[in-house]
Amino acid sequence: MTLNKTNHPLSGECFVPGDKSISHRAVFFGALAKGRTEIKNFLTGDDCLTTIAAFESMGVRITQSGEQVIIDSEGYQSFKEPLQPIDLGNSGTTARLILGVLSGLPFHTTLYGDDSLTQRPMDRVAIPLREMGAKIDGREKGKFLPLAIRGQQLSAITFTPEVKSAQVKSGVLLGGLLAEGTTTVIESTKTRDHTENMFKAFGADVKVDGLAVSIEGRQHLTGTKIQVPRDISSAAFFIVAALLVPGSCVTLKDVGLNPTRTGILDAVKLMGAKLDIKETKHIGGEVIGDVTVSYQELTGAVIEGDIIPRMIDEIPILALLATKANGQTIIKDAEELRFKETDRIESVVATLRQFGCQLKPTPDGMIIEGDQTLTGAKVDSFGDHRIGMMIAIASLIATGETTLTDKEAINVSYPTFFEHLEALIHI
Repeated sequence: MTLNKTNHPLSGECFVPGDKSISHRAVFFGALAKGRTEIKNFLTGDDCLTTIAAFESMGVRITQSGEQVIIDSEGYQSFKEPLQPIDLGNSGTTARLILGVLSGLPFHTTLYGDDSLTQRPMDRVAIPLREMGAKIDGREKGKFLPLAIRGQQLSAITFTPEVKSAQVKSGVLLGGLLAEGTTTVIESTKTRDHTENMFKAFGADVKVDGLAVSIEGRQHLTGTKIQVPRDISSAAFFIVAALLVPGSCVTLKDVGLNPTRTGILDAVKLMGAKLDIKETKHIGGEVIGDVTVSYQELTGAVIEGDIIPRMIDEIPILALLATKANGQTIIKDAEELRFKETDRIESVVATLRQFGCQLKPTPDGMIIEGDQTLTGAKVDSFGDHRIGMMIAIASLIATGETTLTDKEAINVSYPTFFEHLEALIHI
């Protein structure tokens, strides 16, 4: 795909797709609950469709029509053993969350994924689930897919994750739902809390006490109606685009403003951005609102600590923004980036270097020089949707022509990305 520098500012309003994390969880909880669940503004990206297919393979009735999904389920007690291994594609969220569910069900399941997912560590969820009594085996003693799960009666545990990961927390809590006793996860840093909110929306008794989350096992969930907020991780690409392209002013409508997800907004504020943020509604424990951003010159900053788990998926696009800020930007405490769809520290550095940028990787982040000129190049997305979108935004300010290979990777989270980008540029 050929991309060129824009001669037009970005302007107007944009409704990005539904939140990826919440879309996944809405399907999980709708399948686990008894009764009908109606989901609006569902993200129709490849990963979320993978979650639907996984539960359909266990006999759950799911009807999807565009961004609306209807789930009719008799609850997790009615799930049937899949006839075939479950293909998880590229979806790490599906993989880690479904381990918690399958570990407590009375049948055998095999999970596999694509080349990228097969290299992502699953033991961070499998180890605490084994403490609960799960039988999980696979490559390198169950560290990597493919995995085989022989469902067991689970017992509650109290668990403190070593990594700052909402997927790990959620996988253990979902195992706790099917376990005997009260399961507690105690985090060192608050990660996104969509799972806790979803438990409450479906009628479960979940307790949140500071950094500790507890779920009583063997509870019954009840189907409900869910409106998925629009994904701030997707909105981040247009927020950064507006900050990069002179004369731009863009409003992202109905975006999820959950405090555990707004690290990108705080990061650009640290760099000097002035944002107009208006909360418009609260639905199912989630805050929704509008974010308006205009072009501004920014200054480099140190991005570290508790802000990182709140913006882990937005670091690639923030790195691009840092190349144009005045001064140096340092990103720390982001070692979790090495375990995403790619090693995102190495892939971000390699990609921006192809545009002629000066930056270097560190074990837990990167150091980025500012006020740089980008030059178009032939670049690959590494099969990573967020790298692909970062390349597209970089092309808006890069001199010459940019060629993006493997643009299909963007379909994982944002199938209409280029359509929305063109609408904002008004070409």
